[in-house]
Amino acid sequence: MRIGIVCYPTFGGSGVLATELGKALAQHGHQVHFITYQQPVRLNGFIPNIFYHEVQVPTYPLFDYPPYETALASTMVDVIKNNHLQLLHVHYAIPHASAAYMAKRILEQDGIHIPVITTLHGTDITLVGRDKTYAPVVAFSINQSDAITAVSQNLCEETYKYFKIEKPIQVIHNFVDVQRFQRKPIDAFRKAIAPNGERILLHASNFRKIKRVQDVVKIFYNVQKEIPSKLLFVGDGPERADAEALSRDLGICNDILFVGKQEQMEDILAIADLFLLTSEYESFGLAALEAMAAGVPVVSTNAGGLGEIMIEGKIGYMGDVGDVETMSKHAISILANEERLQKFKSAAAEHAHTFDIHNIIPIYEKLYEDVLQKELAAH
Repeated sequence: MRIGIVCYPTFGGSGVLATELGKALAQHGHQVHFITYQQPVRLNGFIPNIFYHEVQVPTYPLFDYPPYETALASTMVDVIKNNHLQLLHVHYAIPHASAAYMAKRILEQDGIHIPVITTLHGTDITLVGRDKTYAPVVAFSINQSDAITAVSQNLCEETYKYFKIEKPIQVIHNFVDVQRFQRKPIDAFRKAIAPNGERILLHASNFRKIKRVQDVVKIFYNVQKEIPSKLLFVGDGPERADAEALSRDLGICNDILFVGKQEQMEDILAIADLFLLTSEYESFGLAALEAMAAGVPVVSTNAGGLGEIMIEGKIGYMGDVGDVETMSKHAISILANEERLQKFKSAAAEHAHTFDIHNIIPIYEKLYEDVLQKELAAH
């Protein structure tokens, strides 16, 4: 198949999922064309069957805001025509689904019929999409899609709750390449972070307000009272400065490392003992799943779709949003005993196989085939 994938090229879960999906499809022999405003961060190195098309957005004095959606739709039309794409898979509703609808209608004028699959990822529905500024367009463009998927049952239910969706939504969970995350820890790396054998806790996110990164600092503060530990913060974003300030106020800044955005998460996760995820909402929790694949137990909030990947008391624990004390106790209980920690690590690694990429990709391929057959039957 010749497939177009439209996504955000950033470190967020939707961009990561879309890029890894495209890479896996290319390995299966499909031709994959990425269409976005810059090269996706996970698309590094030459990969046969993968092509990247950059969306150029001209700036004119007439426009206060460059019309990205229009430029994106035009690029879609050009790529589909010139590369004879068979279907378009757009990730994150805003603005990709609406731009795809526009491109589809333009192509119909030339007798080209391109089915569109929209995958919903989270805040495109639960936060941004519900804003009255965008809601009508979001609902319309989702309903105009030929197929709709959501990355968790929770997100599927939220979509039906807040939008009048007239089509079925298929739940296809996020996935992880388990083999990629089965790395042996680099001893020199671990010793550089924890020279005296301290436990290493880890948080990775885009540091948006919804991630509640200050709760991570507070949990670490409680853990460190009981267990010698270090904390790694991976990522960057608007809440980073407040997290750094809190760590200084609590007197633990020397035991916390803010390492910024990192592409090779598998090497960092390999040295971690516990992953903390304190979000107000997670449609799925891809960062937590990647941690599990690396054999790292997880302490998280019970928000959104996290309950769909967590097995409490076996691979980690959950607490209510903002309940720092409960999550701290759970973290300490896992880290305090070496034998118990190793059991959690083994169970986490085993559980991640449920969401292995090799189990999920065939589901997407089947969806593509079904959509193409329907399109052929209709025209």
